[in-house]
Amino acid sequence: MDKIANKPAIKGGEFLIRESHPEEIFVPESFSEEQNMMADACNDFIESEIKPNIERIDAMEEGLLEGIMGKAGELGLTAVTVPEAYGGLGMNFNTSMLMADVLGATGSFSTAFGAHTGIGTLPIQYYGNEAQKEKYLPKLGSAEWKACYCLTEPDAGSDANSGKTRAVLNEAGTHYLITGQKMWISNAGFAHVFIVFAKIEDDKNLTAFIVEKDFGGITFGDEEKKLGIKGSSTRQVFFDNTPVPVENMLYERGRGFKIAVNILNIGRIKLGAGCIGGGKIVIDDATRYATERKQFGVSIGSFGAIKEKLANMAIRTYVTESACYRAGQNIDDRILELVANGEDKQQAVLKSAEEFSIECAILKVHGSEVMDYIVDEGVQIYGGMGFSADAPMERAYRDARITRIYEGTNEINRMLLVGMLVKSALKGKLPLFDHAKGIAKELMSLPSFGNEALGLLSKEKQVLQNLKKATLMILGKAAQTFGASLQNEQEVLMRLADMIIEVYVTESAMLRAEKLVGMKGEAEATPYLNMSRVYLYEAVEKVAAAGREAAMTFADGDDLQLLLMGLKRFTKPYIVNTKNLRTEIADQMLEAGKYCY
Repeated sequence: MDKIANKPAIKGGEFLIRESHPEEIFVPESFSEEQNMMADACNDFIESEIKPNIERIDAMEEGLLEGIMGKAGELGLTAVTVPEAYGGLGMNFNTSMLMADVLGATGSFSTAFGAHTGIGTLPIQYYGNEAQKEKYLPKLGSAEWKACYCLTEPDAGSDANSGKTRAVLNEAGTHYLITGQKMWISNAGFAHVFIVFAKIEDDKNLTAFIVEKDFGGITFGDEEKKLGIKGSSTRQVFFDNTPVPVENMLYERGRGFKIAVNILNIGRIKLGAGCIGGGKIVIDDATRYATERKQFGVSIGSFGAIKEKLANMAIRTYVTESACYRAGQNIDDRILELVANGEDKQQAVLKSAEEFSIECAILKVHGSEVMDYIVDEGVQIYGGMGFSADAPMERAYRDARITRIYEGTNEINRMLLVGMLVKSALKGKLPLFDHAKGIAKELMSLPSFGNEALGLLSKEKQVLQNLKKATLMILGKAAQTFGASLQNEQEVLMRLADMIIEVYVTESAMLRAEKLVGMKGEAEATPYLNMSRVYLYEAVEKVAAAGREAAMTFADGDDLQLLLMGLKRFTKPYIVNTKNLRTEIADQMLEAGKYCY
């Protein structure tokens, strides 16, 4: 215990080369009474304000969503992370993750809420000067004013810094006149405050501005007709010489892209958390339907094929939840460390999110793809009714699709997380390549047999360590082969990302299960151990497939044979009766009539 406690705090991306221990991670079963009360308040809000109005919200009844946002503000839900000095609750990062988790079940409202409390408010909270914070944060925290974020342009999506919106200083030197077009702007239809990114004159880099709707020179396109999240306001915003006082420049000239990137780190991990709550609701509905729907005289939930679907939905949700709150607590711990060393609290949050930007990208990708998997299987369990708008799966299916696109597409995030990991290695922050060289030497020696450690999950831990070796082996060889041009090898980056993601989320699930054994005892923690084991089985197969595909892309001859030999050694099939474990997991849910983990 002392040895673990005295270990230095984990760094972002270090999970790949460092063995973590259950004592070091946070699990959602450890939320405090205050945090659980906040979750209960969110659930009560959903029951009273969202569920009864879901059809009206999707129909975009004028003023409805804006009014519901105001009610959320009255309850303090929009002020969770706003500092107390500006009328907020000043709660920690993992509490804001919990809020995103629970409210993730609200579809259109979740998008509006996230746009307001996240990318709309946080740029001012983290980058605003004191005067800007005093003016805007109290009104944004209470949702008296609603916010939106204007970055994307018709010709500048992922390449945001190529935007054409311009800001020109007027002759008096009192205002910047902003002209340009923004698109896909959530909350644009009712926002009072716009975070707008533009280039000042001929600058190469963006600058951010706080723009009020009443400044003038702002017009809007019609509400977008969307596949999902139909109730959220999404419009184009046009600025025509919009006068913005010079004091409304946010942060520093030419540093807008820094704001955008760092706020996106926070948005990504919270999106992953939001997929947890959304997924659980779908699983609840699917479980109840499987119990009630009769075919051949029995509930379809008694069929093995349906049990397998329900179990897989639950397992993926459990894994996502484990990883999200592990990373959220890492961010919180880093914040506390920085503050203790004299760092300003808001700057500490940004630096912590930046430190764990790899994990933020991992959770955005994994959470959104798990959500897509869950809604797809939910439709399938409902059968023909799943395709009907009269059943809940149709809306869930449509609403989930956007999660793989916003906060940066999953393809962009996959490439980013590998790039960030390699960058950390090249800077000497993480000795990834030293570990990769050690694995290359290990391949030239005979594999060890026997003398396996005894104890709970000991076999599983060895399998996980081998997955890390497989990932480092392929990553190291790819970096050696391509050098700086690795960033251009998108297909290779995608496969490397798949390997890295599986390692992180698998380890998170296993650590949580092991910690719950200590908290609850092995018998009560058995479902979590079983979910971790099933997911580990799947992860081995995924890492092996991704590694082979990557290796065959850039290696040949003896190099390829060596890599394939290494993959065969490090990704040996993990033997477990997945059918029986999935059946146990599904039976527990069917008995409870919901997701019960």
